[in-house]
Amino acid sequence: MKLSVIIPCYNAEDTIGDQLQALVEQQWSEPWEIIVVDNRCTDSSMSIVQHYQSRLPNLRIVKAIERQGQPYALNTGAKAAKGESLVFCDADDAVGEGYVAAMGEALMHHELVACGFDVERLNADWVRRSHGNLQQAGLSQYKYPPYLPHSGGGALGVRRTLHQEMGGFDETLPILHDTDFCWRLQLAGVELHFVSDAVVHVRYRASLRGLYRQSRSYAEYNVLLYKRYRAKGMPPISWKMRAHSWTRFAKRVRHVRNRGDMARVVWLYGWHVGRARGSLKHRVLAL
Repeated sequence: MKLSVIIPCYNAEDTIGDQLQALVEQQWSEPWEIIVVDNRCTDSSMSIVQHYQSRLPNLRIVKAIERQGQPYALNTGAKAAKGESLVFCDADDAVGEGYVAAMGEALMHHELVACGFDVERLNADWVRRSHGNLQQAGLSQYKYPPYLPHSGGGALGVRRTLHQEMGGFDETLPILHDTDFCWRLQLAGVELHFVSDAVVHVRYRASLRGLYRQSRSYAEYNVLLYKRYRAKGMPPISWKMRAHSWTRFAKRVRHVRNRGDMARVVWLYGWHVGRARGSLKHRVLAL
């Protein structure tokens, strides 16, 4: 088995069909499998997955019910995988045409890979304007403060042996375990290679409340990563960067004209609230 596509799933009945349908349409000359990890689903997600097993004979369901959490589900799926390489997909996204072949071929030549994001297909215009697309034509660049590139977890691929050697995803990080994983491997000397021929259609939160909560959570755990990686070469956040961040937020607030503008303001507000919460919780100044 050359490749295992691992999809952690918790109550994704509204979206997982889109992902599985996209996988039905994939073609690759090498053997590959799909593993959907049931992370304590209480809705009809698994019934939908079972429905697709007749169309995807390489599809398996693996249970991860001891505890809830995406990194735990990802690691459980990786342990059950038969493929020489692993790619990780989210249950609320949809892989693009040729994704499996492009990622599979790339992993024959590189140990750690990531593909691009498309945010047009699955998101309304006002939602897209909330935080844009940071991984369209290359790796996501970490800028606050500037550090190593990284990738969203739903676009990552890695050799299975390397995943095992590095201990998989950090299960103490409910989010940003993907960023941490990318950084740990790069600091160990592994190149993160961008696969330009593969794309994932990403679905953002479709409500202002959802955008706020996601942004706040991202920001809070970014503070934790800041604290962890300061000793590993991450520069400190300067007062100039802080001033620029707050100035940008103030300008956005003054120029709200439509729902898209409001979505961007909500995202930035959640970010600042999360940075403040994280700074207090982790006892580090990272506003």
